[in-house]
Amino acid sequence: MVLITRKAEFSASHRLANPDWSDEKNAEVFGIESQTHGHNYVLEVTVAGDVDPVNGMIMDLKELKDLITREIIEPWDHRHLNHEAPPFDRIVPTAENLVKETWKRLEPAIHGEGRRLHSIRLYETSDLYVDYTGPVSAQAA
Repeated sequence: MVLITRKAEFSASHRLANPDWSDEKNAEVFGIESQTHGHNYVLEVTVAGDVDPVNGMIMDLKELKDLITREIIEPWDHRHLNHEAPPFDRIVPTAENLVKETWKRLEPAIHGEGRRLHSIRLYETSDLYVDYTGPVSAQAA
């Protein structure tokens, strides 16, 4: 098995806030992060698979770039996630929830043809990132 990783960047604002809570409760739980602020996110998408003996690739990297652009960059770049990027109008847009949503959007298009989505890493800042390897059932497939 070989792993390939594609990196992409986007900028977005958000606030860590549960929409069902008061501003006071959100401030108590999330502190200063409950105020609107932004990040320059760096996303790394890793695909695992067998190298095709004919074309020498696991997956066409342009196809992967186009998929990331369509599913993640275009809907989230330069957006206020809480207001402009469902499902973050209903769930708290933490880095953890962002990687889970990224997986949900990318995995169906990647899975198959001897390949699978292996992991997603999302840097919120240069010294803070979240790794996600997806649901156990997807890993076993």
